[in-house]
Amino acid sequence: MAGPGGATRGGWYSYDILDNLGRPTARRIVPELQNLAVGDIVPMSPDGKHGIPVQRMDPPMSMVWGTPGGTSWTWQLEPISNGSTRVISRVRARYRWFSPSIAFSVLVEFGDIWMMRKMLLNLRERAEATTL
Repeated sequence: MAGPGGATRGGWYSYDILDNLGRPTARRIVPELQNLAVGDIVPMSPDGKHGIPVQRMDPPMSMVWGTPGGTSWTWQLEPISNGSTRVISRVRARYRWFSPSIAFSVLVEFGDIWMMRKMLLNLRERAEATTL
C-alpha cells in the first residue's frame, strides 16, 4: 500500500506550501520509498527527525501509524465489486486537555479536514492515472 510518505519522503499529497514547506509532493510512485516497515518513522517535521511510528502493516491492504494509547492514523483499502478500490483514512487523537499544546491541537483539527480532503483527492488522481 502506497499512501502519503511524510515530509522528507514522497510528501503528503496535500497543500505543498503548508505540508512540505513548498517542496513538491511526488507525482509518481518512487520505488525506493515503498519499503515502510513496523517501527519506521513517518516523518512529520522538515528535518525528518520527528514523526509518527509505523505500528502495523498488512500490505497491500492496510497500515496503521501511531502510538498505543495516543494518536493513530489508519489507512485501509477496500476492493469494490466494480473493480475499483475505496481508500479509508482515519485519524484518532487523544487530547491532553490540560496541556499547553491543547490550543494548537484544536487549531490543527480545523485545518486537518481540508488537508485530508486534498490528500485523498490527490491520491485518487495518482491512482487513476496509473490504471489508464
